[in-house]
Amino acid sequence: MMKYTKLISRLSSICLIGLTLTCFAEDNSYECTKASDLSEQNLQRAIETADKAFEVHFSGEGMAMARFYNPFTEERSKETGSVWMYTSVIEAVNAILHAIQAQDKLGNAEVFSQDFDRYSKLLENLYNNLDYYLGTFQLVSYTQTKEWSVYGVHRADKIGAAKVAGIENVYDDQMWLIRELIESYRITGNPAYLEKAEYLTEYVLDGWDCTRDETGREEGGITWGPGYVTKHSCSNGPMISPLVWLSEIYSGKNEEVTHRYVDASDKQTRKTEQVKKSEYYLDFARKIYAWQKEKLLRSDGVYDDMMGGCEPPKPQNETINGKTYRKGIVCQDRVGPAISYNSGTMLSGASDLYRISNERAYLKDAKQLADSAFQYFAKPMENLPGYFEYNSRGFGNWFNGVLLRAYVDVYPHIKAVDPYISSFQQNLDYGYAHFSKNSILPTDLLKGWKADTAKNQTEGMFSFAYAAAFAVLSKYEAERSK
Repeated sequence: MMKYTKLISRLSSICLIGLTLTCFAEDNSYECTKASDLSEQNLQRAIETADKAFEVHFSGEGMAMARFYNPFTEERSKETGSVWMYTSVIEAVNAILHAIQAQDKLGNAEVFSQDFDRYSKLLENLYNNLDYYLGTFQLVSYTQTKEWSVYGVHRADKIGAAKVAGIENVYDDQMWLIRELIESYRITGNPAYLEKAEYLTEYVLDGWDCTRDETGREEGGITWGPGYVTKHSCSNGPMISPLVWLSEIYSGKNEEVTHRYVDASDKQTRKTEQVKKSEYYLDFARKIYAWQKEKLLRSDGVYDDMMGGCEPPKPQNETINGKTYRKGIVCQDRVGPAISYNSGTMLSGASDLYRISNERAYLKDAKQLADSAFQYFAKPMENLPGYFEYNSRGFGNWFNGVLLRAYVDVYPHIKAVDPYISSFQQNLDYGYAHFSKNSILPTDLLKGWKADTAKNQTEGMFSFAYAAAFAVLSKYEAERSK
């Protein structure tokens, strides 16, 4: 712990005569930048990175997204990105629009006004073409049988024709979209975004295992998708914050929603009740948070990947009172590894639940998780003193972006996370300064490109994740400098 304390002290922000400065270690020297200047620089880099990614990864009026691109060979893959990867693009656009709005509050509206208009149109176009991933199927759930139009993993050749039955759609893909739809609604005020977010929320919560155990308690948890029995961190944690946001949107309003559940007494009868949306969404946020904390929090303070060892071992239905429902699932085994985004969504969730409830238990959780996540996921670099490496293997770069956003979310309540946030800023700046190739950054920001240039394919979602991270940091610095 002492080693971490000494290292992160080199990343800290300082206030001098009322002026906020952010200081970074570079070859045992320090470079300090005024927060407002760093905010503008971050936004410029976010736009530069996103613009290039759009140029090399997207084609056609239908905005088909090539999954890979090699900036050395200038070749893009024939493989298209999944709906999750496509959503990372929407995420970057939302983050840039939020950052531009933050610049507006600093008096820099004219500098980025054209970019705001341009990215607002891009956002609308992205949502229109998102429907290449849309499909319709009928689902037997724990409380009902219903036809749903949701987003499949893979892109179809025409709008609305995607395969979505069984394992062809997963709940977490809908959750990431819900998060971005609500963000888009916050930015634009377009009610269509909110309407779609609530529809997908109804679908996701229909996947909550509301069957009862012997004591009458809900089994709880949302499986990875309707075609799975394992219950994952990534199919629960990402929904907490959006539910809090929806609760806030409907606070003080009388709109209601139908709550479907299993009777706690006989543990079989399916019931419904009308509940105020503000209460319903917040109650579900609490339930999901409590389930994941109970089931997946490890002794080292971070979150494991999923609950496995499930019975039944594959989805099964049962007949009750002449009607067919999905059978409840009991999972016994907590399975790793710990991945940064699973702790990130819980940190954001704790932050949002504390903000709306003012309950100190959530703040305590957030403090513990913020520190544990940094100690676990940030590895000191021996050859770059003062720098911390985050796992970039697999989809690590996007996962790490979720953790960054979580630290930014919790910063208003826990100022001590500032050095953790600064570690992400350092890595982005280092990668940009040393390895940018035609505005494209490598998968490993601190080690750079591979010697064999043919092996330097980059994930499109990583380029957009970098753009989103720059934009998130831009908004963070802008709000700190006021």
